[in-house]
Amino acid sequence: QLLESGGGSVQTGGSLRLSCVASGYTGSNYCMAWFRQAPMKEREGVALIDKTGRTRAADYLKGRFTLSQDNAKTILYLQMNSLKPEDTAMYYCAARLWVGSCLDFSRRYDYWGQGTQVTVSS
Repeated sequence: QLLESGGGSVQTGGSLRLSCVASGYTGSNYCMAWFRQAPMKEREGVALIDKTGRTRAADYLKGRFTLSQDNAKTILYLQMNSLKPEDTAMYYCAARLWVGSCLDFSRRYDYWGQGTQVTVSS
């Protein structure tokens, strides 16, 4: 189960930290990621993490978001700073079996959480 939390409403320039409890997806067998989908837009990758803890954030974020996980590797975090109205979206935690590089945004993810809404007002 993937359970996201931490979404909410903030003003431009604010910060939020999203959490994803990844029950059953711990250990080194899974690649984990955050995605987002805004209304009327396609889903897009936000950040990825591999089994060693290396992360990759989408270039369009320009360093504003950081993905991390707890020591037990059961909780994923997405720290979002300098939020902009265009960051408004439903944010999803996702997992897939580790095949190939975990730091590849083109890979398909098979397991998804219900999402948490982030709204940034100007």
